[in-house]
Amino acid sequence: MAATGTSAARTYKSNVGVPEQNRQALIALLNSRLADSINLRSQIKWAHWNVKGMHFIQLHELFDSVSSHVDDQSDTIAERIVALGGVANGTAREVAARSGLKEADLSASDGAAQLKWLVHNVAHHANAMRTAVQEAGDLSDDITVDLFTTLTRDLDKDLWFLEAHLQ
Repeated sequence: MAATGTSAARTYKSNVGVPEQNRQALIALLNSRLADSINLRSQIKWAHWNVKGMHFIQLHELFDSVSSHVDDQSDTIAERIVALGGVANGTAREVAARSGLKEADLSASDGAAQLKWLVHNVAHHANAMRTAVQEAGDLSDDITVDLFTTLTRDLDKDLWFLEAHLQ
């Protein structure tokens, strides 16, 4: 998992009822999860475009569905960052510098090989979100706790769908 950083991030005035010192930490936490989310979405799209084999259409469509979910989650995270008065760091270079996910297995092409690394990275992302639930709770932001809880629940469901193909 990428470090959330210690320097103060640029912020804008916000009347959200979260203390400034907590907002800084929450924005950093959210930006870490945003980096992983955007990275994961690009990896899933790569798998969607490049999967081969007997179950091509099933996996092609499944990967597209999971990618869409992760894309929506990225937007939700970014909007929470901005609602807290922060700046959402989501350019390709920012994401590459901040994401804690392993690189996709770019040598994989058949469904089973694609699924193996996707399951690993989706699980890593879901578990980082699960940890973020606790971290946001420690920062007394129940709204961000709820956001991370909802995203974790959705990721767990997508993980189940991916893992079911390997069992």
